[in-house]
Amino acid sequence: MITLRILSSEDKEKIHQKTLEVLENTGIEVRNDEGVHILKRAGCEMEDNTARISSSLVEECIKKAPSSFELFTREGSKSFTIGTDNVVFNPGSSAASIRDRRTGVIRKGTLSDVIELVKVVDSLENLKAQSTALIPSDVPEVSSDFYRLYLSLKYSSKPIITGAFGKEGIGDMKKLLESVVGGEEELTGKPLAVFDCCPLSPLVWSDISCQNLIDCANASIPSQIVPAPLMGATSPVTLSGTIVQTNVEILSGIVISQLVNPGTPVIYGGAPAVLDMKYATPRFSAMESILTACASSEMGRNYGLPTNAYLGVSESKLEDAQSGYETTLGLTLGALSRVNVISGPGMLAFLNCQSLEKLVIDNELCGSALRLLRGVNLEDIGDIVDLIGAVGPTGNYLGQKHTSKRFRTEHFMPSDLISRLTEGVWSEKGSKSILDRAKERVSSILQDYSQDSQDKSVELEDTFKQLMEKYRSQPNSR
Repeated sequence: MITLRILSSEDKEKIHQKTLEVLENTGIEVRNDEGVHILKRAGCEMEDNTARISSSLVEECIKKAPSSFELFTREGSKSFTIGTDNVVFNPGSSAASIRDRRTGVIRKGTLSDVIELVKVVDSLENLKAQSTALIPSDVPEVSSDFYRLYLSLKYSSKPIITGAFGKEGIGDMKKLLESVVGGEEELTGKPLAVFDCCPLSPLVWSDISCQNLIDCANASIPSQIVPAPLMGATSPVTLSGTIVQTNVEILSGIVISQLVNPGTPVIYGGAPAVLDMKYATPRFSAMESILTACASSEMGRNYGLPTNAYLGVSESKLEDAQSGYETTLGLTLGALSRVNVISGPGMLAFLNCQSLEKLVIDNELCGSALRLLRGVNLEDIGDIVDLIGAVGPTGNYLGQKHTSKRFRTEHFMPSDLISRLTEGVWSEKGSKSILDRAKERVSSILQDYSQDSQDKSVELEDTFKQLMEKYRSQPNSR
């Protein structure tokens, strides 16, 4: 098994001990009344809204969180396991913009863009999960979180990485999930979605994020704790310092989650970025950001927790060479580090822009990364001497049964998006670039999308209509 390790056992123990010191001495600010009450009741020392959490409580809560859990499709069949050595790719979440597939202009996303993105992701074999990856600008802000989830449930059967924007968001979105699977008990037994809950760096749980975390735990809905520290601005400039602070923020969330409902699934996540001191922009695809994300994931694995990181993103505004190399570095190193959930395919421009063309290109990169993880299989090496002897000098292997039997499983077969044509044939077919082919692939996916792939359940439609009506009459209630 091919695995990359950045931290030694001694490194991880040092980071853990420094984390416990910060939690005990500095603590973390909790701006949610219920969160404060939960921590007080557990014996945490409180000063105003700052909780100081004992080492014993932290370690007790870590042990209660499961090391893996299953996610299911819309129809209730098992999709994949989150945890152990499994690696799953999904688009990054909550971009505000999209690169228009017709004009190339970066603009705000719309409902029609969200639908197209969901359909494209549903067709990509190496992206096993959807995410509510784009915020539609043409719906009221108060309804945008559950609107995105509704469209994901309607147009795709894949599990979903999502998140709520308001304090009532988890409850509203839970109703949509229950309408698809058949009820609260069915959702608990076969979870369909994971919710991002994001602490604010440095060292703050906001009112909304903390409530989302608590509500997920109460409902036994898996959550994903995703700090987004900006190295040199909202976290220490060093990688080690940012890893410690990230660990503090995540472990504090695990404490809250497990105090609410011991055993509720929670993922150890992260989206670190370097502050570019020249341009004052976040660099999520910088090598230092990738190293920090992978090392932080090692801390999560060390605790026996499922892990997540935002990788495979690019600061480029185009699907160009910069996008390709930044994305490949993140996806490959993240996969080698065995990050369980890698979020980021499709993302450009500082996590703020989605591209349908980049999604289909990144799907090929994800396939290559998954092939890398399989390594070299020696199970048939006992037959190789006879095979080589049978072919002999100057022979060839094309006619051998071994070749026809094994080539599809032994070799990753990319789609025609990746050009393997000779120069002459490539020229005859129009000398198309990978971006040209990606545009054609996106158009083909959307043209061929089957109406049978839609969820036509009356329950989903009725629940969505009820939520829309609720916020038409109470537009500011969230």
